[in-house]
Amino acid sequence: MNKSRLTIAILLLLFAVTAALAQRRGWFPGGGDSGIIYTEPPNRVPVDVDRVRTAREIASHENETSTWTNPPGFERDVLTFTRTIYRRGDGLSGSGWGWITDFPDSDLNLSFRLQQMTSIRTSPEGRVLRLTDPDLFDYPWIYMVEPGGLEFKPEEIEPLRRYLQNGGVLWADDFWGSVQWDNFAREIKRILPGSNFVDLDMTNKIFHTVFDLKVPMNRLQTPNIEQGTASLNPQGYRFGVTWEYHDGEECRDMHVRAIYDEKDRIMVIATHNCDNGDGWEREGANEGFFHEFSEKRAYPLGINIIFYLMTH
Repeated sequence: MNKSRLTIAILLLLFAVTAALAQRRGWFPGGGDSGIIYTEPPNRVPVDVDRVRTAREIASHENETSTWTNPPGFERDVLTFTRTIYRRGDGLSGSGWGWITDFPDSDLNLSFRLQQMTSIRTSPEGRVLRLTDPDLFDYPWIYMVEPGGLEFKPEEIEPLRRYLQNGGVLWADDFWGSVQWDNFAREIKRILPGSNFVDLDMTNKIFHTVFDLKVPMNRLQTPNIEQGTASLNPQGYRFGVTWEYHDGEECRDMHVRAIYDEKDRIMVIATHNCDNGDGWEREGANEGFFHEFSEKRAYPLGINIIFYLMTH
């Protein structure tokens, strides 16, 4: 090997090592639980994972989000969209964005719609926290996006177990296929040994609270906005396809699964093979996507789930 080729090889190796370290530190999508990472395109806003506390402090990366206020004296007597920061395991399936997917737009948009459509008052700020944060126990439900690549840290297991056993609820959303499901279910077993997920069918009360959703389960499936927009084009080869493909698998069938405690209370709920977050986040990006997926699927399902969890 001549000197020029050796130099190129060394530079490529250094770049690969640097990129791998950067990913683990959160500088690029894929690590995400420390350092500076970026929200999704088009704006790619920097987020300091170690300092961020609310969704409102991060600039929107899609469209401007609504603002609202609550009556004086009741600013804290509200429901808060609480997003959890977590670590992605090395080599695990997923988009690479991890916990920051759809942030901050989805958090604020769903909070606003919940405020509009129900009697529940919501925080206009949202919250972001780690599972080891003592503030975890101040929030009745927490949201975890793209948990198919999740790997709990040892120090997160006991706090999350106590949170769930003491009345808290974890909602997992936007993960696809058997590979991602198996990883998530395996990680939850570390938190709740002996627990099992139950598949909910459309007769479950959760689908008939604020909105009476009298449709087959797959009619509630929301894909990412690219797939969703393509599914609306009758001239396109993806017309009518609302599912995604992951790890070589056609993830056609949507599932809503839950773990109940001994008092028949939901501790963990998972919307699998469904991307509700894009339905909330991308509501202003495409009119067709909004009317078919945000308006008919992601918002009604999201509002129903939260309303049910807060009243049962």
